[in-house]
Amino acid sequence: MEEFNITLAYYAAGAGALALLFALFTMSQVLKESMGTPKMKQLSEAVQEGAMAYMNRQYKTLAPFAIVIFVILWALQYMIEIPEGSHLPVGPASAISFLVGAICSAIAGYLGMNSTTKSNARTAEAARSHGLGKALQVSFRAGAVMGLSVAGLGLLGVSVLFIIFKSPLIINSFAFGASVIAFFARVGGGIYTKAADVGADLVGKVEAGIPEDDPRNPATIADNVGDNVGDTAGMGADLFESYAATTIAAMLIGNALFGFPGVIFPLLVGAAGIVSAILGTFTVRTGEGGNPQAALNVGLWTTNVLTAIATWFIAKATFADPSFGNVSTGIFMAVLAGLIVNVAVGYLTEYYTSNLKPPAIKIAEASKSGPATNVIHGLAVGMESTFIPMLVFAGSIYFAFWAVMSNSPEGQGGLWAIYGIAMAAMGMLSTAGMVVAMDSFGPVADNAGGIAEMAELPPEVREKTDKLDAVGNTTAAIAKGFAIGSAALTALALFSAYVDGVKHKFGLEEFVVNLTEPMVLVGVFIGGAVPFLIGARTMRAVGEAAFGMVEEVRRQFREIPGIMEGTGKPDYARCVDIATKSAISKMIFPGVVAVIVPIIVGFGLGAKALAGFLGGLTTTGVLLALFLANAGGAWDNAKKYIEGGALGGKKSEPHKAAVIGDTVGDPCKDTSGPAMNPLIKVAGTISLILGPLLTRL
Repeated sequence: MEEFNITLAYYAAGAGALALLFALFTMSQVLKESMGTPKMKQLSEAVQEGAMAYMNRQYKTLAPFAIVIFVILWALQYMIEIPEGSHLPVGPASAISFLVGAICSAIAGYLGMNSTTKSNARTAEAARSHGLGKALQVSFRAGAVMGLSVAGLGLLGVSVLFIIFKSPLIINSFAFGASVIAFFARVGGGIYTKAADVGADLVGKVEAGIPEDDPRNPATIADNVGDNVGDTAGMGADLFESYAATTIAAMLIGNALFGFPGVIFPLLVGAAGIVSAILGTFTVRTGEGGNPQAALNVGLWTTNVLTAIATWFIAKATFADPSFGNVSTGIFMAVLAGLIVNVAVGYLTEYYTSNLKPPAIKIAEASKSGPATNVIHGLAVGMESTFIPMLVFAGSIYFAFWAVMSNSPEGQGGLWAIYGIAMAAMGMLSTAGMVVAMDSFGPVADNAGGIAEMAELPPEVREKTDKLDAVGNTTAAIAKGFAIGSAALTALALFSAYVDGVKHKFGLEEFVVNLTEPMVLVGVFIGGAVPFLIGARTMRAVGEAAFGMVEEVRRQFREIPGIMEGTGKPDYARCVDIATKSAISKMIFPGVVAVIVPIIVGFGLGAKALAGFLGGLTTTGVLLALFLANAGGAWDNAKKYIEGGALGGKKSEPHKAAVIGDTVGDPCKDTSGPAMNPLIKVAGTISLILGPLLTRL
């Protein structure tokens, strides 16, 4: 049986390796495409150089931080009394797992960043030489490299560590390593991209009256770099940690309830999702007059349907033992609930943020009376947009719980049903390869439009890249919704695993978290406040970094002769350097808070207080993430609605008001909002480690 078990784990590792090989093959296909004119090549290389310089500096800054945690995890075995025969999440194996998680997250970021920054000029040239269909193919393939790298490295890392150490408890620090890197990548990338974007918008568009991607704008290269470090490296790291954390949490719960079948099933579902995503990439096609959004939707639906079909057979085979009764059907239904949440959150996000839907159009209409009413309406849309998604999350959790409970043997339902919730999260994350591919395609299309503008290509080229960019904005918003939903369901899976760890630590049959207990309520209040502190610090960081960018752009317009006439050359590198330094310096405080506060609460107030902390942080974190992401997306697309010719079009008074609203929304949707997702998961993954180490309830 042991040999058969290991064989199944090798299948999962093989699927992860297959994803990486296919990503490398796809990258080789993209690199065969022409980069166009020498000017296009020069601009693309400038963006790539800036992006890689930022990545190198970010990871050099994070390396000492990661090494300190590695040493602490290794050394804790000498400081804590470990009962004979028990496994605690400390020691060499846990330290190595942490480091592997951090390194895999960094590798995924590098692979994706390398792909997208090398594909922007190639996409613009494809649009110029071959048309819309070819441009979609090149940009989507570039995004697929990131998507498959995220899923492949996540599944390969978890599977190989499980094969080596045989214990999901020991390897749960893999998810912690991924979470720590993801939080810094998300926050740092968000600060960078918005500092550059605000400088390009406020000084370039509003004050100087030139387009965002005009080569006369000194912040334009930094802005294009920011698209990649925020929406490619940041989002990729975010979903990489979700993938790892969800898989390991499901393995921990499955091990406690079902033994080996419960451990291997999440790995096999992940493998099914990867193979389905690879097949789904072949269905993303469109013609010259086609709809790129419809083409991407076909890819997503193909991935979802194939994953669901494969999961049915995997569940029936894995839980075939008669003692499990009909639980395989319930577990399949739980995975299906996660896949449905995936689609539902996408549609809801599109409704609240699309420039073709009433919420964004109403914000645009409000711009007729100035920026104040634009901002007020945007805030209202953001607040309203939290309600239905939260009902969807709650409904999926209830359905997954009910599905497993109602299909379990008598006496096991309530206990086994917890596994259903974890598998709903796993079902949602199993399609991460395709979702990240759709998200990463957006920055490529956006950069392609910028290069078309700066290289002075014919207007029809920019029209094609703008069509892709508009779709990219929608897929980015959908991916943000996906990331938030995955954070919500992952948090619940992590919480369940944390409770299981505490029960084993204290020898309890049940671990009840009662809101009437003062310590639990103290934890809830502290946890509920932390997302607001992180949101405030990241928002302020963007404001401070953007101030430096605005001052630099104004200085260049003022001091470099001939910029506006096109005879003077802006100092693009200076703007890139300002954004990089600001992002790196200002990401440290939020990261330290995210790691330290759960430790203080756990050891200072006890296991129940930490449980309350996780509940409060998850609730307010998810709500804030939805509010900020959807409000920012709606402000952005209200501006694009006006730029499409409505209400007087560009340079009209409503457009100026909408640009102000979009500038307010930028750090909401791309910095503070996305920071909530890794914050929730950092708290959850570190609590998995803390649970068996806590000294009091």
